[in-house]
Amino acid sequence: MAQKVVAMILAGGKGTRLKALTRKIAKPAVHFGGKYRIIDFSLSNVANSDITVCGVLTQYESAVLTNYVGNGSTWGFDGVNGKCQSLAPHQTEEGANWYNGTADAIYQNLDFLDDEDPDYVLILSGDHIYKTTYNDMIDLHIQSGAVCTISVIEVPWEEASRFGILEVNSDDEITKFVEKPKKPQSNLASMGIYVFSYKELRKALIEDAKDPDSNHDFGSNIIPTLLAQNKKLMAYRFSGYWRDVGTLDSLHAANVELLPSMGKEDVIHFSEFPTVFSEDTHSMPQFVGKNASIDDCLVNQGAIILGHISHSVISNEVYVGEDAEVVDSYIMPGAKIGKGAKVYKAIVGPNEVIKDGEVINQDMAEVVLEA
Repeated sequence: MAQKVVAMILAGGKGTRLKALTRKIAKPAVHFGGKYRIIDFSLSNVANSDITVCGVLTQYESAVLTNYVGNGSTWGFDGVNGKCQSLAPHQTEEGANWYNGTADAIYQNLDFLDDEDPDYVLILSGDHIYKTTYNDMIDLHIQSGAVCTISVIEVPWEEASRFGILEVNSDDEITKFVEKPKKPQSNLASMGIYVFSYKELRKALIEDAKDPDSNHDFGSNIIPTLLAQNKKLMAYRFSGYWRDVGTLDSLHAANVELLPSMGKEDVIHFSEFPTVFSEDTHSMPQFVGKNASIDDCLVNQGAIILGHISHSVISNEVYVGEDAEVVDSYIMPGAKIGKGAKVYKAIVGPNEVIKDGEVINQDMAEVVLEA
């Protein structure tokens, strides 16, 4: 059955800047917000956009991520016309190859796309935190007649060199694109979200695969080549909360930003549509002891709080012992904070144990990781 839109989520990232958190799992599988994994956001956005076919492209340490995604039932992809399939690099007659860039990852899965026969392909990153639906962006792409539409957001000028930077005309048609420029001429940044007309995408990927000098990357190669060919590319201006949680500092900050006390307008409101779906841990209710105190925290099911927690995000099955203190921290699932322990401005990894009386990061100079 031909599809109007197929989503492809690039989820093979190594995430080395998250250090021990990604030693054994891919970055999109990292825990977030007390009850989610990072990839929940992209998958939920696709589902809420009524896109029923989704490929999840995995590579680095893919076992946990592949098992978590499964057949996509958590996000509603297991219906009669739905499909969510993990797509790892595979051996062919030409040999076995890793994905050698974002464009190459899609190129190696053209058979999957050909089988679905879509009119348009939505390409996403699986490691960003944001809530949206893609319908308006897809409508803009169709109405404009563009070959490619890129979702963009204005970033602080001092951070612009970290992104692919665009320049546009008065109609938001893209006139220039530079990947991670040393001296940015604009602060309009690509979010790594693309809508392509499939026939044009397929042609561009095949041509790029033949180029031995290409990095086979959308930002470095595909987009600049399409511009050089005078193809029409459009910018879609995104509004709302969006975070790249690629470092310990950004992961910690994004978790803290979930707390209503932050008083920021640019935050995620989980009570509002679109919904973020996630796997239910089927935990017992949370328990708060008679001498415990909770101030300005998110506390997930299964947590046992006997000590004192403040301005923190507490995941499922976390144990905080008597007289323990947790401040300005993100505690991942299954972690244990011992009796009388003190944890300040830290990320504590899954199932990590902080011993009785241990003190973590008392000076709070920067975010630390215990994992």
